[in-house]
Amino acid sequence: MTLDRQRIVAEALALLDDEGLDGVTLRKLAVRLDVRQPSLYWHLPNKAALVTAIAEAILGQEFGELEPPAPGESWQDWLTVLAERLRRALLAHPDGARVLSASQLSVKMADISEQAMSALVAQGIPLHRARVIVLTVERFTVGHVLEEQAPRPAPDELKGFDMEAFTEQHPTVIAGITEYFRPGRTVDDLFTECLAVVIAGAAAVTN
Repeated sequence: MTLDRQRIVAEALALLDDEGLDGVTLRKLAVRLDVRQPSLYWHLPNKAALVTAIAEAILGQEFGELEPPAPGESWQDWLTVLAERLRRALLAHPDGARVLSASQLSVKMADISEQAMSALVAQGIPLHRARVIVLTVERFTVGHVLEEQAPRPAPDELKGFDMEAFTEQHPTVIAGITEYFRPGRTVDDLFTECLAVVIAGAAAVTN
């Protein structure tokens, strides 16, 4: 089978799914493709270029065509859906947020930002404010997913942790977590509500 960039990136994405970002190396990728590692350099000169290509692939799976807001649709509603799609794209692969954060220049992410800023400007938001709003929403979303995808401590790593003392020292934190995650509520709800606060704050500033 001919070795081309598309095949390399597809296999790199499969390697990411299997081993996470730390397991994605040019050496392992060459083994999976059954080629010599130097042959990869014709298409991707280094690890940074590989990570950026993976980021493009991750975003490309969720963002095919980018559509502006429909007639009558508020920029707040449109931007909310955009952020939800970005989160969904990153969660679709292990370390998706880390990959995007580590990418050097994602053209697809730039396309998303361009569409988002243009949508806000078209609805009367000044360019400077539109850029700040879009940047804030994008960084909130990526940061949120970074935390969602961060490794959790194994049970043996929690040995010696005094949960009773922690609860006594942080009663409001524990009460808030317990109250929020009542039956039927999920981490998706948490993202949606946090995002609503971010966008509502942005809207308040523009009014």
